[in-house]
Amino acid sequence: MTEERRRPDHHFSGRLRSVRHALAGIATMLRTQANARVHLVATAVVVAAGIWLDLAAGDWCWLVLAFMAVWTAEALNTALELLCDVASPEFHPLVKDAKDVAAGAVLLGAAGAVVIGILVLGPPLVARIAS
Repeated sequence: MTEERRRPDHHFSGRLRSVRHALAGIATMLRTQANARVHLVATAVVVAAGIWLDLAAGDWCWLVLAFMAVWTAEALNTALELLCDVASPEFHPLVKDAKDVAAGAVLLGAAGAVVIGILVLGPPLVARIAS
């Protein structure tokens, strides 16, 4: 047996531990970031609307891609903010710039998600309301 196969991280229990750590990170993000909770509500509303409108699988793919973009940006933004706060507890203009850029990435993702939401949900919503 190779050394690589004997390492505990390569066993199923190591993979489960990694998933638990990832879920703990998501819980930390939701607990500490108000914008993440806004994204959670928005995601739930869009999912409910998609179910109500009986969207096709292709439409769901676009929505899932949009959700993923926003949630990934929010998670990376949160991680960067936490690291910046540890690395530079005192104000530093470059840390402020880094946090602003990361927040901008979330804004870009959210704006793109809104456009996708309008393109995907708009036509069936208008058709449902008009009928």
